[in-house]
Amino acid sequence: MTKRIIAIVFIFICTSVAWAVLGGTIFQRTYDSGATSSNRVASTWGTPQNQAPPTASFTTQVSKKQETLENGKKIVKTITEDHITPLPLENSNIDVNLDLQHRQKGLLWYSTYKVGFSGVYGFRNTSDKEQTVDFQLQFPTAQAIYDNLTFTVDGNSVPISNQNSAATTAFKVAAGKTAQLAVSYSSQGLNEWRYSFGSADVAQVRDFTLRMKTNFKDIDFPDNTLSPSEKTETATGWDLNWSYRSLLSGYQIAMVMPEKLQPGPLAGKISFFAPVSLFFFFFLMLIITTMRGIDLHPMNYFFLAAAFFSFHLLLAYLVDHVSIHASFAISAMVSVFLVVSYLRLVVGMRFASREAALAQFIYLVMFSYAFFLKGFTGLAITIGSVLTLFVVMQVTGRIRWAEKFTIKPTATTVNTPAA
Repeated sequence: MTKRIIAIVFIFICTSVAWAVLGGTIFQRTYDSGATSSNRVASTWGTPQNQAPPTASFTTQVSKKQETLENGKKIVKTITEDHITPLPLENSNIDVNLDLQHRQKGLLWYSTYKVGFSGVYGFRNTSDKEQTVDFQLQFPTAQAIYDNLTFTVDGNSVPISNQNSAATTAFKVAAGKTAQLAVSYSSQGLNEWRYSFGSADVAQVRDFTLRMKTNFKDIDFPDNTLSPSEKTETATGWDLNWSYRSLLSGYQIAMVMPEKLQPGPLAGKISFFAPVSLFFFFFLMLIITTMRGIDLHPMNYFFLAAAFFSFHLLLAYLVDHVSIHASFAISAMVSVFLVVSYLRLVVGMRFASREAALAQFIYLVMFSYAFFLKGFTGLAITIGSVLTLFVVMQVTGRIRWAEKFTIKPTATTVNTPAA
């Protein structure tokens, strides 16, 4: 019995080493290709976006006198300089529509989204005469496309030019009047969308409203950002509203896109955890066969360990081609089939289809599926382990283990000489 346990432990250790190698390979495949895939997704879809409000200003020429020395004589010259006067932003009325569309590259899912942005901004001409005001909207990122870009001032369409990753236009605004600049575009980005108030430090905004619609339920606001003033759940997502009369803040408005279950890292974690599943399975098999007097050779345990390993090996390479849930189901069915079809030849169909199949389903399939339960994986496995310990302790409480581990003497035949 002792030699058998030592052999089983050796098989367990060798299989654990194989799982460690497989798990390391999965993570290497995931993150080596992930760096390349991330750049490819960013180049074709876009990068995280951070939209700032447009600016408005007018330029006036200011004359000033400047003294210079020429041939030892003081000469006074009059020079003209451009003086840029910014217009204060009186109000902001913004609508944002976020449409999440996950994309998979290799073993990773990326949180890509489409965004529809429109805003109406009021700028007041503080001078005492009509000015030609230059309006400028800085694009949220240079790595993106901007479709249906439109500018209107007081309801009038204006031509747009592109300068240094910004859309610009000019329009005459009467003295003391407030011009309403309306901008809109469609774009796409990655991972998160932000709206800043136009300053890297503390900024002041007045009469500000931003309405955001999402097509996803799992909303998340990053640290050091503003929470919405109001939020209403819809059939497909949320309607969020940020509304301020006069706000002084260094924070931004931001939304982090929810992530899908990552097939590569998940398969790697399941592989690293696999020795725990095999330990419980071997433990139960040893207890049951010892109680029933079933003779399972260490070679039988070797093939059972190989059947367990096939689950993780198949899962590791199926996730490249089909969804993680389908990969998990196929791998589980193949592994259970290998164990049941093998043990029916060794000890019979009843034991293979009942005790062995049930133990494999619990400790391989269910324990592995616990990794799909984000935040509850450890608790689910702990509960399963404690219940297993309780059941085994109750069932084996009356067993005399000293007798089970006693080496029984083998009978010898003594030949007596004939008389």
